[in-house]
Amino acid sequence: FIALLPFLYYGVAHSTVVQIDPQAPVIWLGEPLLFKAVKWMTIGTLPEGADIVIHPMGMAAWFGMLATALNLMPFGQLDGGHIAYAAFGPRSKYVSMVTLAIAISLTFWSLSWISMSIMLTAMAWFLGFGHPYVIDEHEPLDTRRKAIALFALIMFILCFTPVPVEIF
Repeated sequence: FIALLPFLYYGVAHSTVVQIDPQAPVIWLGEPLLFKAVKWMTIGTLPEGADIVIHPMGMAAWFGMLATALNLMPFGQLDGGHIAYAAFGPRSKYVSMVTLAIAISLTFWSLSWISMSIMLTAMAWFLGFGHPYVIDEHEPLDTRRKAIALFALIMFILCFTPVPVEIF
């Protein structure tokens, strides 16, 4: 996440603002909150009917944000699932269930979620929603670890986009 920040800034700052032809076919990449913030700081408010053609460095950062968001989803054996387990203990299985339900719901909104929904469903089927036993799982998190979990949640929120890719 921290490594992608300078690449995101450089990529957005070197992107080109263009007028969009409403009749032309385009591939639209969803804009996570972090992307929107960097775009606003570097380019400002775009005129009506305009968008940016993203620089390749910005495209790489966008994929980095997508990978970060997917990995930080609070589900099972993903890193976000491990963090949820550390924070909530055995109750994290309910967080995983809600995450799967949301991913499946997002599939009805955008088909770009179908592969992630299938993967999460397969993980739930083969591995279940529970988490492997941890030796010191009853020991509460200290303040430092709670801060790290909160930072991971913030990273997830900044990098998540409900519609990653659309083709018009």
